[in-house]
Amino acid sequence: MERKCLDCGCTIRGRTDKKFCSDQCRNNYNNKLNRDTNNFMRNVHGLLRKNRRILADLYLEERFRIHKDALFALGYNFSFFTHLIETSDGTQYHYCFEYGYRETGDDFIELKQNSKYLEYQ
Repeated sequence: MERKCLDCGCTIRGRTDKKFCSDQCRNNYNNKLNRDTNNFMRNVHGLLRKNRRILADLYLEERFRIHKDALFALGYNFSFFTHLIETSDGTQYHYCFEYGYRETGDDFIELKQNSKYLEYQ
C-alpha cells in the first residue's frame, strides 16, 4: 500500500511509520493544526506586554498616581493582567508582571512595583 504525506499528499519513501515526506511538510502540518491556538496566545501576550510597558513607563517617570481614564487613553486594557494580589487589609492589586496598580476609589489608580520580581534580574 502506498503511503501519502499528510500535508502535501506526495508518496512517502522510507520507514513504514513515517507520516510526512519532509521536515517542511511536518512543520507545515503542525503549524496549520496549532494556528488558532498560537494566534490567540500571541494576541494575549501582546496585550500583556503592552500593559506592562505602559505601567513601567509611568512608574519610571515617577507618576505613581494617575486617573483611570488617562491610563485607558494610553491604551491600557484593564481586562488583561498576569495576577492579582490581595493584601491582609483586603486591598487588591492587579499586576502585569512586576508592575501593579490598585484602584483608590476616586477613579484614580495608584501604581506599585513588586520587589519580588527584582530578585530574578
